[in-house]
Amino acid sequence: MKLNPPIQLSELARLIEVKIVGNPDQLVRGINEVHSVEDGDLVFVDHEKYYEKALTSAATIVLIDKEVECPKAKCLLISTDPFADYNTLTRHFSPFRASNKPISDSVQLGTNTTVMPNVFIGNSVIIGNNCLIHPNVSIYDDCVIGDNVIIHSNAVIGGDAFYYQKRKGKHIKMHTCGRVVIENDVEIGSCSNIDKGVSGDTRIGEGTKIDSHVHVGHDTIVGKNCLFAAHVGISGAVIIKNNVTLWGQAGIPSGVVIGEGAVVLAQSGVTKSLEGNRIYFGSPAGDNREKLRELAMLRKLPKIIASLQ
Repeated sequence: MKLNPPIQLSELARLIEVKIVGNPDQLVRGINEVHSVEDGDLVFVDHEKYYEKALTSAATIVLIDKEVECPKAKCLLISTDPFADYNTLTRHFSPFRASNKPISDSVQLGTNTTVMPNVFIGNSVIIGNNCLIHPNVSIYDDCVIGDNVIIHSNAVIGGDAFYYQKRKGKHIKMHTCGRVVIENDVEIGSCSNIDKGVSGDTRIGEGTKIDSHVHVGHDTIVGKNCLFAAHVGISGAVIIKNNVTLWGQAGIPSGVVIGEGAVVLAQSGVTKSLEGNRIYFGSPAGDNREKLRELAMLRKLPKIIASLQ
C-alpha cells in the first residue's frame, strides 16, 4: 500500500505512540509486507526468527518489538506489539468504505464492456475495454481489470486475505488493504475466488485461464498464459511463472515458486518450489515418471512380502 502523499516518520509514530530510532523526518512512502516492500516502505516484524529478513529487506522503516542495532540508512519503530500497530496503521490509511449501491459511482468502465444484472462492483474499481462480467460476480474495492477479460457467475474478486495471528486462543485478523490486478485476456470461471494482497497486489498475468471453483490466495503472482483446472487451491505469496498448467485439485502451499512451463497433474500436493518445464505428480509432488515407478513398485510389494514368508 502506497501513501499518497507520503508522511513524515514522526507523524506516523505519533499515531501508534512508538519510539523512533533514526531520522524522524524520514518520509514513509508505503506500508507493505516483507515480500513486497520497496525503498521508502514500512514493514513489521514481531518474531526474532524473521528479524534479519526484515532488517535486510528493501524497507526503509522497520516496526519491530525489540531495540536492535539499526542498519545504515534505515529507521526503527520500537513497539510492544508490532502486529497490532501495523493493523492500526493500515486501518488508518486504508479504512473500510461501505457501498450503498450495486455499482459504485467511482467505478471506471471501459468501452464495449458488458456488466450483467446483479453484479456488485466496489469503490475505485477500474475495468478495461471489451470485458464481460456475468451475473452475481462481486468485485471488491480498488481492483484493476484489463481489457478482454471474462468473469463468470458468482466469482469473487478482491476478497480479504486469509491471514490471522493466534493470540490467547483466538484468531486475530490482519487488516487487508491490497488489490487484485487482472491483466488483459484473462478468463475466470464461476465460483472462483481471487483474494487481494494483504498490503500489495495479487496479480493474474495476461492470457491466463482459470476454471470454476479455483482459489488464488493473497499476494500470489500468476504469470502469463497459465491454465488452472477446477478445484485448484493456491495459498498466499506464491509465484507462478509463465505457461504453468495446474490440473484439477492440485494444491500449492504458501511461499513457493512454480517454474515456467511446469505441469502439475491432478490431485497433486506440492510441498516445495518446482523447477520449470517438467511434469509433476503425487503428494508430495515429484517428477511424474519417478512417481509412476514408485507406484508400480508398491503394487509388487505384497508379492515380495509373501515370497519372504
